[in-house]
Amino acid sequence: MVHVKWGRDVLHFPVPPLSTTLGKLRADIAEYAHLPPSSFKLVHAGAVMKDDHAPLSAYNIRENSTIALIGGHTSAQTPAPQARPSRSNEPPTEQGTISTIRAELDRVRSTLVPDVDAFVLACLGPMAAAPHPSTFVAPVQTPTPGRLPAFSDSVPSQMPTSLDHSHLSELLLQSLLRLDALHLPGADWPDARQQRKAAVREVQSVLDRLDNAWASR
Repeated sequence: MVHVKWGRDVLHFPVPPLSTTLGKLRADIAEYAHLPPSSFKLVHAGAVMKDDHAPLSAYNIRENSTIALIGGHTSAQTPAPQARPSRSNEPPTEQGTISTIRAELDRVRSTLVPDVDAFVLACLGPMAAAPHPSTFVAPVQTPTPGRLPAFSDSVPSQMPTSLDHSHLSELLLQSLLRLDALHLPGADWPDARQQRKAAVREVQSVLDRLDNAWASR
C-alpha cells in the first residue's frame, strides 16, 4: 500500500504501477477524498511533487511510501512569517528573498525544534537521562500571554500520541512548502538559492528526526 497522510487521517491506496503518472495518482486521491485536484499539494521525502506528467518512479514511490497531502480540510496552518510588504510594481529581490528564508528558518528553530526535542525525549521513555542530541541550539522560550501550551511546555511523563506526531509533522511539512514557494525559476540568485537549499535540508533533518523517534518508540 501507499499511505497518504491528510491532516489527522491516513488514506491507503494499492501501489500503482511505477509507470503511472503523478497526475493519475492525484486524480485518484482527489476522487476518493472529494477534492478538486488543484486544491492540494503532494509531498514525499520533504519535496513537493510538481510534475503531473512524470511517472511515480521519478519520485521514488514504492511499497509503504508515505505521501503527505497538504490542503483540503487539514488543521489550521501556522501563519507564514510576514515579509516586508512590497509595492506591486517592485519585483522581488534576492536580499528580500534571503530575509524571508532566514525568517522562516528562525521560526522553525524557535517554535518547532523545542517541541521536536521534547517529543524525541518522550519517545525515549522515562528512563532516558537526556534528550537525543540536537543539531540545533534552541533558544530559551519565555511564556507568552495567551499562548497555548506547546508539547515542550510540559514534562514528557508519558509516550506521545499519534496526534502529537501528526501535528508536528504537518507543521514541518508546511514550512518546507513555504521554502519551496520561494524558488523563483529563472532568477540568477546564487546566494538565495544556496540558503534556500540549506534551509530545506535543515527543516527536513528535523522532520526525519521526528519520524525516526516515532518509528523507534
